[in-house]
Amino acid sequence: MDTEHEYRPVYQTSLVDPADFWSAAARDIEWDVAPEHTLDAADKRSARWYPDGKLNTCVNALDRHVRAGTLAEGGRSDQAALIYVSAMTDSTTTYTYAELLTEVERAAGAMRDLGVVAGNRVVIYLPMIPEAVITMLACARIGAVHSVVFGGFAAPELAARIDDAEPVLVVTASGGIEPGRRIEYPPIVLQALDLAESTSVRTVLVKQRPQFPTIEFAQAQPATDVLPSSDQTVAARWLDWDATVAAAEPAEPVTVNACDPLYILYTSGTTGKPKGVVRDNGGHAVALTWSMRNIYDVGPGQVFFASSDVGWVVGHSYIVYAPLFVGATTVLYEGKPVGTPDAGAFWRIVDEHDVRVLFTAPTALRAIRRADPEAAAARRHDLSRLRALFCAGERLDPATFEWASDTLLAGHPDTPVVDHWWQTETGWPICADPLGLQELPVKSGSAGVPVPGYRLRVLDASGNPVPNGTEGNIVIGLPLPPGCLAGLWRDRERFVRSYLSAFPGHYLTGDSGYFDEDGYLYVLGRSDDVINIAGHRLSAGSIEAAISGHEAVAECAVIGVPDELKGSLPLAYVVLKQGAEIAPDQLRDELVERVREQIGAIASLHDAIVVTGLPKTRSGKILRKTIRQLTAGEHVEPPATIEDPAVLTALADRILANPPLGRPTSPDHDGDQVAPTS
Repeated sequence: MDTEHEYRPVYQTSLVDPADFWSAAARDIEWDVAPEHTLDAADKRSARWYPDGKLNTCVNALDRHVRAGTLAEGGRSDQAALIYVSAMTDSTTTYTYAELLTEVERAAGAMRDLGVVAGNRVVIYLPMIPEAVITMLACARIGAVHSVVFGGFAAPELAARIDDAEPVLVVTASGGIEPGRRIEYPPIVLQALDLAESTSVRTVLVKQRPQFPTIEFAQAQPATDVLPSSDQTVAARWLDWDATVAAAEPAEPVTVNACDPLYILYTSGTTGKPKGVVRDNGGHAVALTWSMRNIYDVGPGQVFFASSDVGWVVGHSYIVYAPLFVGATTVLYEGKPVGTPDAGAFWRIVDEHDVRVLFTAPTALRAIRRADPEAAAARRHDLSRLRALFCAGERLDPATFEWASDTLLAGHPDTPVVDHWWQTETGWPICADPLGLQELPVKSGSAGVPVPGYRLRVLDASGNPVPNGTEGNIVIGLPLPPGCLAGLWRDRERFVRSYLSAFPGHYLTGDSGYFDEDGYLYVLGRSDDVINIAGHRLSAGSIEAAISGHEAVAECAVIGVPDELKGSLPLAYVVLKQGAEIAPDQLRDELVERVREQIGAIASLHDAIVVTGLPKTRSGKILRKTIRQLTAGEHVEPPATIEDPAVLTALADRILANPPLGRPTSPDHDGDQVAPTS
């Protein structure tokens, strides 16, 4: 291997001369006006990348690949760009680059005809169907700013985002399909428009799905001598997607400034008001293109499968944009890791579509492991062509890592399981094993090494660096690299307060962890999930890792509960593997011993409670704060992000019927969490 392109020299170069490093990376992007200046760091807290550059994100994703012709001619017009696999409708549809561009051009033309112009916001409230990808790219094509809201979010959450973004258009569908239920979206949108204070929305476009009753929309009424037109009297006009798009002429791409916003993506905040993370066009295109080749080792013609949702940052970055930037093929999956129809869903897609890299969440692997502990379903499929299995979203606990490496991928020693770490705010990985640069040894429990561009440090509460092996606050030195958040939508003060004020000169990730002697980072969880036991700060993540190694445990969540003597004690909620049989007292004793052995006597486990499931967000994060509140006996409203409210109800009933040993009578106030990692 060329040592100049190995990890260490590349990483050092990115820190020593970031402007030169990212100037070279920008050459992989097609610019309408090439930037002469790479970095404007006059305000170090809000560095502007490629400030004088101009481009179009959609052109970089589609047009340039089509313009170059067919595969035989050196282009990608006849290559698959998007493979839509729906386990919910038992169908698969493939769009070539040329076909996807045609769809996007017409959708962009429809938006233009509806009066959407560059800088306008468009809220996208869709299930995992091709129109979600098409609409995002169509917004980028005409310079509109999209804000995707996870399909199925409740009306108040949708209304809050409408009020903040003030969109002129909402794009939705007749409904989303989930195992055992269907969710009609138009009534939710209608309620959200009623709840919203903003009257910015002029039009609602509805993609009608054959699995739902057809909606007949009223025709526009022209003005008469005595009455105004319906456009002047109706707050938001509702239109059929297919009819509107079919009548539109294709739209040409609109050139935008590199620093203009591409999208707003809302993430939860501590005050209840969601934070609108703003991503720019230029830095986003450069960083994601660089990441595909150098982190994931995926290039033109190869297939990338991110099993996320377009409503989350993983869906934005690695379902929609990054694979298309590099001329790869992306998989859009409507379904679950298990139950649609079985625990082999992912492996079937990997085999049938020749997937090179699968990117999923640890919670998905735990669900598969629980349903299929011996990975029998995986062995029915050919996984030999899988280059790597990447995980992010929550810490990949050692037990799940070992199962994935030794059981799931048994017989495939050259296919690494790579945990990596990043956030909604950063938009692309902070730490990883950079397979495209140099495949490094994998360490169980670690998120890998810092990605080029990120100056990572671990600091104590006073802002001083801590020694290797010592847990502290993970921060990133400013300026942040390209592709990271440009700020919060119309809220500069909150941006500074949330991320930049705690440790001057640094971005606060909100996560805690430590570096080892080899420079590998171990992310142990949110700083708020630290449990203070007799003056010793222990992360919930490290205790969970010890518990997850038990042969009967599928997954667990550890929280701190108040104790008069020690301040706090760790309490574990445990989900057992399918078919596992063990007496509760025996399990508790064995888990107490495991925690003592692996962490120390100070980490004495207070109790271990077997539950049927853990409440999670739709992106797979365990709702630990909610679990703490339930344990403390507080009334809890189901969070808007919860995947299955029934799991929360079952947990509440379990706690009420059999409270933890010595449950405290006063609430456990551990503080609000900062925005979750992604």
